[in-house]
Amino acid sequence: MQTIDTVLLTFLVVLFVLFVLMFVFSGIKVLNEWERVAVLRLGKFKHIKGPGIIWVTPILDKVAMKVSLRLQTYAFKTERSLTKDNVPVVVDAVMYFKVIDVEKAILTVERYTVAVELAAQTTLRETTGKVTLDELLSERDKIAMHLQELIDEKTEHWGVKVSAVEIRDVVIPTQLQDAMSREAQAERERRARITLAQAELEASTTMLEAAKKYEQSSIGFVLRTWNIMQEISKNANLIIMVPTNIPQVGTVAGTTVALAAGTGGLKVPPNKGTDT
Repeated sequence: MQTIDTVLLTFLVVLFVLFVLMFVFSGIKVLNEWERVAVLRLGKFKHIKGPGIIWVTPILDKVAMKVSLRLQTYAFKTERSLTKDNVPVVVDAVMYFKVIDVEKAILTVERYTVAVELAAQTTLRETTGKVTLDELLSERDKIAMHLQELIDEKTEHWGVKVSAVEIRDVVIPTQLQDAMSREAQAERERRARITLAQAELEASTTMLEAAKKYEQSSIGFVLRTWNIMQEISKNANLIIMVPTNIPQVGTVAGTTVALAAGTGGLKVPPNKGTDT
């Protein structure tokens, strides 16, 4: 009889030890370096725990939510939003955010990730309607910074910090793309014509200044004239009628200067007329 009591007592002790071990081990949690959890005791917030090995009291304590402190990304876009000048566009953006206050992220909003994503979408749509298409295409960085400020202002109450917002792409209708391409081409042609006109103006101004210098020096004018004729003779077989009013060019009106091919110089045929 004593043996039976001893065995029963031993069994109860072992059972109690197993129950205690199960009770202890059921409360052990292992959290990564970037993870935090909120512990509720009988439904009330107690504290934030983590990282590493933590222990929560079974039955009394409950882990409400596990939160990651790492930087998170969210890609979002607007479907056919209208700009300030009534142009339908699709804006594709990406947002970077992270939790900085775990208690707020758990207690003030049910699912902070969904709340942040919806806030980003609505803010992007509102901002798109306040700018024109030209501003949206040319000032992406400025608009992205403005988006970051607006979204961060909404999410700071949830313990979430928006680090950056970037606009990846702006999709516009095909017809509008063609019109913008034609407009850009016309603008380039306009600039090219203005450049040519400015070059003509500078060239004419320089020529007038050169003409004034040649007017003051007849020797310089003669040298320049023969220099031009020599340059012409190097390029093609030409027959040039040299006017007699150029000083020291010819003595008889209508003197013909034959430019021989490949000679690189001028040949003046002898005068066949007789002086009277």
